[in-house]
Amino acid sequence: MKVARTLARERIEIQEVPDPRPGPGEALVRVHTVTLCGTDLHIWEDDYATELPIVQGHEIAGIVENAPGFAPGDRVAVSPMRYCGECYACGIGRVNACRSSSCLGCYEDGALAELIAVPVTDLHRIPDGMSTGLAALAEPTSIAMQAVLRGRPEKGEQALVLGCGPIGLLATLHLTSLGVEVVAADTAPERAAFARRFGAVAGIDPSEVSGEPSLVIEATGAPAALTTAVDVVATAGRVVLVGISDRPVTLSMRTLPVKDLDLLGSRNSQRRIGEALELLDAHREAAEALVTHRVPFARVADAFPLLRSRDELVGKVAVEVFSC
Repeated sequence: MKVARTLARERIEIQEVPDPRPGPGEALVRVHTVTLCGTDLHIWEDDYATELPIVQGHEIAGIVENAPGFAPGDRVAVSPMRYCGECYACGIGRVNACRSSSCLGCYEDGALAELIAVPVTDLHRIPDGMSTGLAALAEPTSIAMQAVLRGRPEKGEQALVLGCGPIGLLATLHLTSLGVEVVAADTAPERAAFARRFGAVAGIDPSEVSGEPSLVIEATGAPAALTTAVDVVATAGRVVLVGISDRPVTLSMRTLPVKDLDLLGSRNSQRRIGEALELLDAHREAAEALVTHRVPFARVADAFPLLRSRDELVGKVAVEVFSC
């Protein structure tokens, strides 16, 4: 079979390797579509805690070749996460924060391949009528849903989403589906405007933020955005950080206690792939709009530069493996 292996900085090559052999409790899945995210870009640029070479790809939709409890041809989304099941976080059900977590395509070979062998428990059936390729969005959708639910949203409240990249847009979609009024902010006007397609009542520049939202989702990873979030959130409000950066941020020791804020981190998801498929199925038009570029597997090297393009609106880039 063919795999696309990232060998070194900005160097990816399609190689022939033996087909995987599923072990006990594993499924053999033919990969249909892999969507790419910012983490994929950082790995490709060799700017991530990943050892190269590696086969990337962690946002996965495919077709069952052979799996206990499934029929050949069943369409599935695949969870890429691996958890130890033994640490404190796993013991209290927060496997998303496992101290020894791993992820296909990030720390071990992933799904930019024609076939993968994965635990059957990682398979989630795609709803009837949903395109197989769209189901690859279940993984990033599950991360956005985790961030939203971490913030304990309430129907009728006002929320601010900072950052209109895919996670921010999917968080907006989930919040609005729960009856929350969302304002989305981004420094790129076209991204901010795009958020209206995901239910935002307004898409604005961060400098235009006003009012006191009771919930803020920070999805940029920019230190300035966290400062904005803490400044504008209502007293006794909640701020959820899903954006990640190594850059330091400075906050006054006065602001958090005086405003009595909940400042919450959010990472990965607590096995929410199934819930994510339901959300995508209920909002197919918005979800389809998020996939702005499609690249055939044979031209996978062309996919990664798109992720850092600033010349056009780039949502999700889908690598279509099955059609190769």
